Amino acid sequence: MRVAIVGSGPSGLYAVRSLLESSTTVSIDVFDRLPAPYGLVRYGVAPDHPKMRTVIRVLRESFHDSNDVGFFGNVAFGRDLTHRDLRDHYHTVVYATGTQADRTLDIPGEDLAGSCSAREFVDWYCGHPDTADRDFDLHIGQVAVVGAGNVALDVARMLAKGYPEIATTDVPDRVLRALRTSEVTDIHVFARRGAAHAKYTPIELREMGKLVNADVLVRPDELVVDADGEARMAASRQVRQNVEMLRDWSSRTPEGRPRRVHLRFLRSPVRILGAQAVAGLVVERNEPGDDGRVVGTGERESVEAGLVLRAVGYRAHPLPDVQFDPVTSTVPHARGRVLDETGRPVPGDYVVGWAKRGPTGVIGTNKSDAAETVASILEDAPRLVPPPYQAREHLRLALARRGVRFTTWPGWLRLDAYERELGRAQARERVRVADRQLMLDVSDDATP
Repeated sequence: MRVAIVGSGPSGLYAVRSLLESSTTVSIDVFDRLPAPYGLVRYGVAPDHPKMRTVIRVLRESFHDSNDVGFFGNVAFGRDLTHRDLRDHYHTVVYATGTQADRTLDIPGEDLAGSCSAREFVDWYCGHPDTADRDFDLHIGQVAVVGAGNVALDVARMLAKGYPEIATTDVPDRVLRALRTSEVTDIHVFARRGAAHAKYTPIELREMGKLVNADVLVRPDELVVDADGEARMAASRQVRQNVEMLRDWSSRTPEGRPRRVHLRFLRSPVRILGAQAVAGLVVERNEPGDDGRVVGTGERESVEAGLVLRAVGYRAHPLPDVQFDPVTSTVPHARGRVLDETGRPVPGDYVVGWAKRGPTGVIGTNKSDAAETVASILEDAPRLVPPPYQAREHLRLALARRGVRFTTWPGWLRLDAYERELGRAQARERVRVADRQLMLDVSDDATP
């Protein structure tokens, strides 16, 4: 059985692993719009969390352990490759495309320069090719981050750290230069609900308490826990740990470190201030309602800020010729089987990861998620129609005729070695290459 996986992040590569571990003989090709593999692991995990990226060792095993798993990088589904192309070459297509867009705040001033998504900032410091030509002006005193999840903590932590802490990471050189000369002193992180409703994981929140360059400030009066919050604390050890940490920090005396991270709760953004560029953020104080939700009190506060980063969630883009639910921002499915507009399974089409369940869970969640979809594929395998073209070379030639400059797994290994060599020259593990053209040039020297 020939299988195409669209997306080389954790969900797609866990699906590859699950297929290889089955008793079915499979030939698999993995496609990604970026020249390098690993998706969210490479471009979403903060550079100061290298242990998190050890999952790459698991994800890459599929390419090393099998001679029949191919990689086509820099190939965008819907632009370079169509649904018809894939169905002409594979019994099965698995969409592992994740969520490529951001949710917005929908408040006045959101279109000002200096107002952007936290994902864009994460892409920048992780060396994503889409941000290779972008720079963030950090010659500002204060930054506002809107969100109550791990991404909000990640960007706040990266802004709060001192140069010596960042200098050992694998951020691109231009990002390192920007962070070295950063003039940011205060990072304000605003959560709409109370501390018991924050979506931080305790391990991520604990990292804030380990900052050596910044004091973490929490206001005791904002740690109100309503009846719903008390119920959440009683039901979840993680919630209890979070609230206990926050309460502890709220009682500490600041040590006068160069930077400060203000963790604020029960505050909703209502307006971004500025004429041409961001100058500040207006937030409204909320209070818990009787139904467990929060309601605005009308009391407002303005915070000076030269940069506003929103970390309020992700959404997916519809895939060409694939059914899409705009309400859930997912591909409709039944145990991973893609459904058509009538709710019937589309033979041979499957989905995994965030495109399947929405942006929830941690990296490891994708393993069980992929296993469910692969189980459906294997159950359907006897009924799948063989494609007219089964030779991998036929698809290679089709892409070449269209002028698509794609990378291969040997090409990625060459780029990987190149980044590590750059890192050795600076006593770092690696230096990320963000320039797409350079990524392609280095990869091209490998023999497919």
